[in-house]
Amino acid sequence: MAGKLEGKVAFITGVARGQGRSHALTLAREGCDIIGVDICEDIPGVPYPGATRAQLDETVKLVEALDRRMLATIADVRDLPKMTSVVDEGVAELGRLDIVAANAGIAAAPTEAAGMDYHIWQDMIDINLNGAYHAARAGIPHIKAGGRGGSIVITSSVAGLHPFANIPHYVTAKHGTVGLAKSLALELGPDSIRVNTIHPTQVATPMADNLATWKMFRPDLENPTHEDFLEASRTLQVLPTPWVQPEDISNALLFLVSDDARYITGAALPVDAGALLK
Repeated sequence: MAGKLEGKVAFITGVARGQGRSHALTLAREGCDIIGVDICEDIPGVPYPGATRAQLDETVKLVEALDRRMLATIADVRDLPKMTSVVDEGVAELGRLDIVAANAGIAAAPTEAAGMDYHIWQDMIDINLNGAYHAARAGIPHIKAGGRGGSIVITSSVAGLHPFANIPHYVTAKHGTVGLAKSLALELGPDSIRVNTIHPTQVATPMADNLATWKMFRPDLENPTHEDFLEASRTLQVLPTPWVQPEDISNALLFLVSDDARYITGAALPVDAGALLK
């Protein structure tokens, strides 16, 4: 039986691990070929290691094991010319583009706005907001050229709909993705291109599960542990869980890019276990 995305092609950023890898595998299972990028290096000021080339290669192997094609490139979403060339070359080889999943993003150690190093601020905006725009901009001409419509999904956050202290750069970037998506939805709707955002709570990936995040959630402890973090994180959600899994976000992505959501655009979809209710 054909999958929901049989014969389609998706461009996914931040694809080496975590949510990006999960997105690639979920869409591939439904018949989609993948164009993927990841920077595969550490980002100064980000308190956890970046993805690696080996992890990117593993994502490719996993996609190919599903009998789908994947073209993977080490690239920085801050570099619009590189994003454009990656997508141009991928479409030339795979023949089309239907989906953009702007997933790449970073977290940072908590810092008040007044004391934040400007480079930390700039990297956050450049990667989490400008990077989403670059992914969309690189893909839009190809989706339009196909004449079949398509879908763009930007990974935002609960912090894109609700403010939090001490991460003003992250909140600003994630709020910005909502405005970007809604504006693109208005511009691209006449071409049957839908644009939406997903808003996860904590997700079980290295972006959340690191010492800086543990300390942000348990500032009362000098040396918080993973379990201390999970205990605090459970208090954020209505449902009894400290976080969701990457597959939970991928399932939302699959819904939004499939014909099941063919008349949904400009929407902000929380996958937050009820965190935004608090």
